[in-house]
Amino acid sequence: MRRGCVTTDTYPSKVTAPTSRSWVPAYVATGIVWGCSFLFIKYSLGFLTPFGVAFMRCALGALTLLLIAAIKRVALPKEFIVWCHLWIVAMCLNIVPGVLFALAETRTTSIVAGIVNAMTPLTTLFFILFVFRGEAMKRFQIVGLGVGLIGVLTVLGVWQGFGANPWWAVVALLGAVTLYGISYPYTRRNLIPRGLPPVSLASAQLLLAALTLLPTFLFDGANGHALSVHAVLGVFALGIFGSGFAFMWNYRVIAAAGSSIASTVTYLTPVVAVVVGVIFLSEPLTWFEPVGGAIVLFGVAIGQGRIRLDVTKLIRRHREV
Repeated sequence: MRRGCVTTDTYPSKVTAPTSRSWVPAYVATGIVWGCSFLFIKYSLGFLTPFGVAFMRCALGALTLLLIAAIKRVALPKEFIVWCHLWIVAMCLNIVPGVLFALAETRTTSIVAGIVNAMTPLTTLFFILFVFRGEAMKRFQIVGLGVGLIGVLTVLGVWQGFGANPWWAVVALLGAVTLYGISYPYTRRNLIPRGLPPVSLASAQLLLAALTLLPTFLFDGANGHALSVHAVLGVFALGIFGSGFAFMWNYRVIAAAGSSIASTVTYLTPVVAVVVGVIFLSEPLTWFEPVGGAIVLFGVAIGQGRIRLDVTKLIRRHREV
């Protein structure tokens, strides 16, 4: 799920540096839960269709956050325009990607899905630079996009025709992370400036997502397979934690430590996805999947400005030597 995480520092946080490390448990929990989400999707597909998985995770997440909002006495948004913006965000962050990730995982491993998801900061950067025009284009950002693309192609093993991954599943994964890339700058531009409580926005967003997906769930929600403990626990964990508590934890990290630190959770989720995929699903791990994942994360670091590569200085130093 990505998902829920501010993925670049294009919009710097207004929160000052934290005075303690109280945000660390929430940070680690978010990374672990989002990393396990791809495992939970696999389990959920045991008795649900992709539409069913997408609906259940949004419905359970909405119920979780609405309960938290009620306990904290936080009201839902009152302006109609806010609900319109939230529905667009839900389409890009929850509804369509939720279906696409589940659809792709009917034929790909959770490992591949988790690693491709790590490209979300790069798709966000792309839309900030070329669509939303949030900042002037910088060389290191273009380099980061290019390196990230090479990493994704490596993960997929393009030299062997995507290997066991059908082309439509690859397109579904890339389509999902592309929509994630649209959602974050859109949210920053149209919702964050309104100053509404995060619980209010997240609750309304998931509520709209669940209501939108409800007809598809009623029409084609279950795949007819028998229920299993793993499948039931998977869908509840995916909804309550992956689409519920994780939103809260991520907002807490942003508030306490700033968007810069919060965005680095992206480095943790693919690692968790690989580990749980191998341990719990016995999924095969080829050499190029972790290598490609490392290249993707390297591209993310470059694109976010965490690693600066000055090619001109490198060439000058080489000539001096």
